Amino acid sequence: MDELQHECGIAALYDLGTDIRSQVWNGDPDEIARLMPRMLLDLQNRGQLAAGMSGYNPGRGKLLDTYKELGPVSEAFRMARPEKHASIIENHGGRAVIGHVRYATCGQDNREYAQPFERKHSQKWKWFAFAFNGQLANFAKLQDELLENNPDYHIVRKDNDTEVILHYLGREMQNLGNDDPVQIFRNLSEKFDGAYNIVFLNAQGEMVVSRDPLGIRPLCYAFDGRLFAAASESVPLLNLGFSSSDIHSLEPGHLILIRDGKFAIHKYAESKRTAHCFFEWIYFANVGSTLDDRSVYLSRSALGKELAEQERQMNLFPIDEADTIVVPVPDTGKAAADAMAFELGIPSREGLIRNRYVGRTFIEGGNRADKVRLKFTPLREVLEGKKVLLVEDSIVRSTTLKTLLNYIKDVGGAKEIHVRVACPPIISPCFYGIDMSTVKELYAPSRMAGMVPTLAEQRAMATELGADSLLYLPVEAVARCLDKSPEQLCRACLTREYPTPVGEQLYQLSLRSKNEDGRTYEAGVPITSAR
Repeated sequence: MDELQHECGIAALYDLGTDIRSQVWNGDPDEIARLMPRMLLDLQNRGQLAAGMSGYNPGRGKLLDTYKELGPVSEAFRMARPEKHASIIENHGGRAVIGHVRYATCGQDNREYAQPFERKHSQKWKWFAFAFNGQLANFAKLQDELLENNPDYHIVRKDNDTEVILHYLGREMQNLGNDDPVQIFRNLSEKFDGAYNIVFLNAQGEMVVSRDPLGIRPLCYAFDGRLFAAASESVPLLNLGFSSSDIHSLEPGHLILIRDGKFAIHKYAESKRTAHCFFEWIYFANVGSTLDDRSVYLSRSALGKELAEQERQMNLFPIDEADTIVVPVPDTGKAAADAMAFELGIPSREGLIRNRYVGRTFIEGGNRADKVRLKFTPLREVLEGKKVLLVEDSIVRSTTLKTLLNYIKDVGGAKEIHVRVACPPIISPCFYGIDMSTVKELYAPSRMAGMVPTLAEQRAMATELGADSLLYLPVEAVARCLDKSPEQLCRACLTREYPTPVGEQLYQLSLRSKNEDGRTYEAGVPITSAR
């Protein structure tokens, strides 16, 4: 569905140029940048608004150079125009590159907000570019501090957390007075609240890949002989040729530093707990990825098994193999739907075909019904006369679900539609990188008296949406399916228990301003401490 927008994705590549023969990369170091658009294509599920990269090349006058453009990766990097694409790589590449795909959770939809951000300086170690994935929950406070403490030095133009990070990186370099990336990131960890995975590259050819102390967003890396690579997910690394045994998740509060051609991992911040975002497994990540030692596919399959067990226990309608089918809402619902169908002994069918070739801008035009028709095609040959168990990964705003259900009945000819949600109700906003920051935009809270929906409440929601029945998974199923303990996960949008102090304060602010427009984390909030 188009209800929950994707986050950003980051990537990094470095040809260390050692004498050790690599099984993955043996090419010209200056050609390493050709691999970056390929990695970003594998991260396209995390953002289609803009893409870019920064490259370090000691053989050119402009040691560090950045290219970024609006649009999906193929458009941003002009991949349909080989000569133009080659020119981009040649002019902006090098032996070390960082890259980014963007979806805007903060800031406007224009090229200025595309990443990486670059800060030029006459000293090489202070000339840097960086990109990040996440959201600083306290960025409004950090921004105010910049302007209050250094009104003549800092100019804040973009009103987003990426620019705030840019200024704080520069300020720490100025205050520290020496080139110590580990200390710089240690100091920043004492100020930042939220999710902030960062890839950093300076004009000395030094690279930093860091993961925030809670590990809210995933970050993977691999190293084979002379090639180092990192990405928000494991799939881009697998598709470069790294074996699964060579791919690891970077531990929260740790960073990778590449300096003078040497690779090292440093702990830069204490991690009292982890708070891995459960949505990464059930929605955001590529189904082929493995995050923090847990397969996305196996997690979604486990959710489907839970749905099947719940179906048996609730027994809301008679299931007959002759006239009942399971249909996923593509694409993220498929693994759960297949597992559910297998456990129930009924067919799983692709009754909805997703149009993967409709551009984002084209879909944004027209009314809601037009968007649904552009995005999905119901197959009457599959749906007609059937009782359909429609498996959805989550319901956040429900803005298109009702239209889709009508579409399935009117065009597909389904006899009944029973919605099964492979996720508990979303009842609280997210302030760590998912674009749902206000209470009023969420579907479930106003329709539930408590934290857990009753059967009567789910029945009322089904009627409102136009379904014959509706069932959510219980909260406790999430940790079980992800093979994690609840204490390892961020489930704030399900439980209202936020892993950081500012997250909790922003939630209280969102309750007070639930009838106002605008993202909560863009409003001022009185905060005395970031940690």
